[in-house]
Amino acid sequence: MRFEYAYRRSSSIADSVGATAMSFSPDTSRAPTFFRGELRKSLEFREAISALHEVVVSDLRWKPKDRGDYQAWLAQQQDLDLLAVADRRGQIATELEGLRGDLGAVQRRIAQTRASFDQARKRYFDYLYQKDRDAWFVLDPIITVHPDQIFFECFSQDESSYGRLAASYEVFAQLGERANGTTNVDYSQGLYDSFQKIRTYKTTRLEVDPSGFEVKTTAEEPFKEVKIDLPDTWVRGLLQVSSAMTLPATTIELHPMDVHNLCFLLRRRRELVGPRSLRFRLRPGQPLVIAIDPWGTELVCPRSRHDAASEQEIRVWGRRRLFVLERLIPLARGFKLFLLGTGLPTFWMADLGDLTFTLGLSGWTRNDWASASNFDLMATREDVDDDTRTRVFEALATRWVASVDEIAAAVGRERKVVASALGGWVQAGRAVYDLERGVYRRRELTREPLPIEELRFENPREAKAIAVLHEGKVAVAARDAGSGGVELLGRVRHRGEIVDVKVVMDADARVVAAECGCDFYVRNKLFQGPCEHMLAVRLAYRRGVSDVIEVGEKEKIRAARPLASAVSPSASAASPSPSPSTTTSTTTTTTTSTTTSTGVGVDGDLDAGEGEKKVGFWRRVWNRVTGKAPKAPPGEGG
Repeated sequence: MRFEYAYRRSSSIADSVGATAMSFSPDTSRAPTFFRGELRKSLEFREAISALHEVVVSDLRWKPKDRGDYQAWLAQQQDLDLLAVADRRGQIATELEGLRGDLGAVQRRIAQTRASFDQARKRYFDYLYQKDRDAWFVLDPIITVHPDQIFFECFSQDESSYGRLAASYEVFAQLGERANGTTNVDYSQGLYDSFQKIRTYKTTRLEVDPSGFEVKTTAEEPFKEVKIDLPDTWVRGLLQVSSAMTLPATTIELHPMDVHNLCFLLRRRRELVGPRSLRFRLRPGQPLVIAIDPWGTELVCPRSRHDAASEQEIRVWGRRRLFVLERLIPLARGFKLFLLGTGLPTFWMADLGDLTFTLGLSGWTRNDWASASNFDLMATREDVDDDTRTRVFEALATRWVASVDEIAAAVGRERKVVASALGGWVQAGRAVYDLERGVYRRRELTREPLPIEELRFENPREAKAIAVLHEGKVAVAARDAGSGGVELLGRVRHRGEIVDVKVVMDADARVVAAECGCDFYVRNKLFQGPCEHMLAVRLAYRRGVSDVIEVGEKEKIRAARPLASAVSPSASAASPSPSPSTTTSTTTTTTTSTTTSTGVGVDGDLDAGEGEKKVGFWRRVWNRVTGKAPKAPPGEGG
């Protein structure tokens, strides 16, 4: 995605014996965004902004070794072996020796001719890496000024790590004029080096001024940076981060020493073989235990607390990205860890008093935020009309920061509808979710708003779900899942395939668990978001649509494995029938819905008396072996 930025001046930091002045010049082509203040907690700010730099330059992708020298040596050895064989052949030996001498002379002349070029090229790339490292990466952070704080956001080079530094205005001893807004900021190795000169005994001033992005140090030459391109994955990644933040998570309050011990154990030993994961073992009333693979080392954290209501184990990968937090441990009051689930993203939040640093990590290093993460599909999805969508954004724009309940009260709409509208604005790049305070903030990612029409479907599977709903048949019914949530049992027929689906949503209509019998779910689970069948079932439930699906004798049903227990006699007896609104809505469709005692309108195929027969143990075994759905063997289900 191509953008044009205009910076009026070169970057500089003015550093003297008693003071350091940092002046950030934003993109002058955007709405004026400026801020002036004198730092009161300069040490915390220096360490936090340095940790943000570690995120920017981080790249843990596997890089193949340069085997060029080895291949050249191997070729030379092969030539030597051939010469040795030729020597044993009598008269040819003398001839080959002469040719070898001539060849060696030619190679030496070539090496002498190229020596100056090779050395100059090596010095050039060494200089770029050491002195102008920003030439090696193009992922610049953005800065946002809000009524209550100023915050920076960035991505790593491999786009698997997200960093956010939020500084409340309590960090500043004095505040000057400011204008709220978002702008792009060039970030370089030179700027990072200038930050290291911040000291507690110096007065440090931070300025974001429309006149230019200046960073100048005494006795050093000024430099200027211009950025005109952003990768599509960079934009997509920021949108996915905010969507993932809104999902339910298991929260762990970590003591700084527990984080130190974890990093210490990872530093002390380096694994040579997999698995390279961390296992968070949570038991109610018991201390947190972190198991480190592949050695099986267990780190007990008695000073940390968690909110797990049941015993569980959550496994995550890409653990060496946690070294970004090492600089913050001496200054942190505590850490909060948000775990979405096994193989799903994690958020590490460092409490530095009036400063908060958030590190968002994808499920593993190669699974970056943009290419394989589709957490926007798991967020709240409700049908929102244009008027409500506009009013929701206007309410957020005037407040700059607000919770879902505050906006719902302001526009007079249901909480689910407002949450869905806000999720749409997040995907449009005009809002962001603040995980620390649980609120939404206005954040214009681009100078001109991204076109809403082009963002109707944020993911191809969402478009496929619409096609499934219109071209195929979807049978769905709901039952109470507790705490205001709902459990959907559905069956989808599309293009000759029949799939059973189970979706569990919380009180805010967010998908917290889901299972399906399709290939996409079998291969990826929820690591890449829900499949089109899950989305179609949720959409059909929201619209009150439930079709009759008749299953032929030779047709096979791809059932989600836990669905058998969900329709067992004991479960179905306790399951309430569908709500009257669902039954009434189905009468308006072109097909008539038949709803069983389990609440699934599939022409009685999942009745309580047939549950064990249709989705029993033998059927699942037979499906795995042959892919067919035979009659139950004698003694199984009658």
